[in-house]
Amino acid sequence: MDLSPAFNETLIENRTFDEIAIGDSASLVRTLTEEDIELFAIVSGDVNPSHFGSSDPGAGRFPKAIAHGMWGGGLISAVLGTRLPGAGTLYLAQDLRFRLPVGLGDTITTTVVARSKRLGDHAIAFDCRCVNQFGQEVIVGTAQVRAPTEKIRQGQIELPDVRLGHHRRFRDLLARAAALPAVPVAVAHPCDALSLGAVAEMAEHGLVTPILVGPPGRIQAAADQAGIDLRDYRVEDVPHSHAAAARAVALVRSGEAALLMKGSLHTDELMHAIVATETGLRTKRRLSHVYLMDVPSYPRLLLITDAAINIAPTLEEKVDIVQNSINLAHVLGLEKPRVAILCAVETVNSAMRATLDAAALCKMADRGQITGGIVDGPLAFDNAVSPEAARQKGIVSPVAGQADILLVPDLEAGNMLAKQLSFLAGADAAGVVVGARVPIILTSRADSERTRIASCAVAVLMAHAQAARGLV
Repeated sequence: MDLSPAFNETLIENRTFDEIAIGDSASLVRTLTEEDIELFAIVSGDVNPSHFGSSDPGAGRFPKAIAHGMWGGGLISAVLGTRLPGAGTLYLAQDLRFRLPVGLGDTITTTVVARSKRLGDHAIAFDCRCVNQFGQEVIVGTAQVRAPTEKIRQGQIELPDVRLGHHRRFRDLLARAAALPAVPVAVAHPCDALSLGAVAEMAEHGLVTPILVGPPGRIQAAADQAGIDLRDYRVEDVPHSHAAAARAVALVRSGEAALLMKGSLHTDELMHAIVATETGLRTKRRLSHVYLMDVPSYPRLLLITDAAINIAPTLEEKVDIVQNSINLAHVLGLEKPRVAILCAVETVNSAMRATLDAAALCKMADRGQITGGIVDGPLAFDNAVSPEAARQKGIVSPVAGQADILLVPDLEAGNMLAKQLSFLAGADAAGVVVGARVPIILTSRADSERTRIASCAVAVLMAHAQAARGLV
């Protein structure tokens, strides 16, 4: 008798020794996912490279298969422990043969059938069989358990919500950028171990060819502290940080560098050189900053703008900020990015300027003043990123619940949002300044190596895209 149809997902009811007859069976169907493989490795400590997609432990690889089907073996325990006999079962022994590997995406049907009973110790032997979606046996064998003698009927234990912080999207960006030729980057005043180390990391990944701009003595001291050999680096000799900013910008203007990166000088110093009327890097469009958030619980890369440069942007400035972010999204591979204009509410309110700006931006997008994306707002944060929240509010929109870009009303809101996602949701945040002649990398002392490398990878992709369009 197959007990599977009677199984209640919210209620566990066991079968006692006396209730089980020879031939009774139960089944469970599961599909192997990447998270299953990685959770198995975390719990068991088994990081055998043959269970993953690469033998290189540093390759940032995706898991591909559990070669010995140990995950499938765990499904047998799950059937015995939750379905037949169920709660109160004690495992005594097993004899399993692994005939085929279980691969990523395989759907495994696990079935146990009672074959014999032993009255003295209430032991039951089960035939066990795991079959993949092609009908092939991947695991066969037997298991012996001590069946419960008391009836148990109780609610199923609520399992914790487990999310793995893969940051795969950043790894994908790095892989794309690393496949391209290294880009020359002018680094303004890399005169401490942290900023110089960040440059070295980027160079080691093959992303950039650094040009170090600053006082040579201070750069060498930082290199000594960080253990970096400068023999392969070009150093531009300038006396101080102000001169470093100006010279780094000049290297970009002359075409010697295709990227600009902040070293250990203040952001204001570098920005002053960037926005200089005659010698800077400004274009007709306003400069803006974009955070690229790799949020483990969100199904796509999330762009937040502006949280670092424009404090309280006007409507006209928001037009540029939105267009800058859309253009960046195109470089990342989004053909028609969805832009949510964030406000505290999702309705237009004349007392809230941000909602009026949102309505105007949507109409400007309709009239072709903003191109390349789908713009909607005002939207509150919840109904911008949650389909369920959008449904509950009755919002019908191609953007609501699935935004790629969040335009925040001001810098304070954006900065708080990005940091909340980082510190409370486990997100990584790469960042780049857009709207100038070249992408600008603004690194922070608090940035992780992954964040610094991801920021550089985004800038490299942008630089190559600009070169392909003949913009540099």
